[in-house]
Amino acid sequence: QVQLLESGGGLVQAGGSLRLSCVASGRTFSRYMMAWFRQTPGKEREFVARISLDGRTTWYVDSIQGRFTISRDNAKNTVYLQMNSLKPEDTAVYYCNAYPQTFGSWGQGTQVTVSS
Repeated sequence: QVQLLESGGGLVQAGGSLRLSCVASGRTFSRYMMAWFRQTPGKEREFVARISLDGRTTWYVDSIQGRFTISRDNAKNTVYLQMNSLKPEDTAVYYCNAYPQTFGSWGQGTQVTVSS
């Protein structure tokens, strides 16, 4: 069974930056498109960015386009999310998983809080 471990979240002021990491174990990481998702209390988890198997192709939702960058290191079984120009509305718990079909289990996520 795959295990996902997200890290790198924290409290930051608006306009600041964070870099999230997600290490996946238990599967052949390089065989899966990966994605980042986020969730706020009372709302469904939403997709925010994805990256191709080789890392050459990325896609972002409009709300983070130009501010966030997804990348991966297949040798380290790790996917990253560089978050710049953070806004209070980016506050959420961030998760990674496979895309479009998730692994079926989720990690604990990492909390990102952006203060105004």
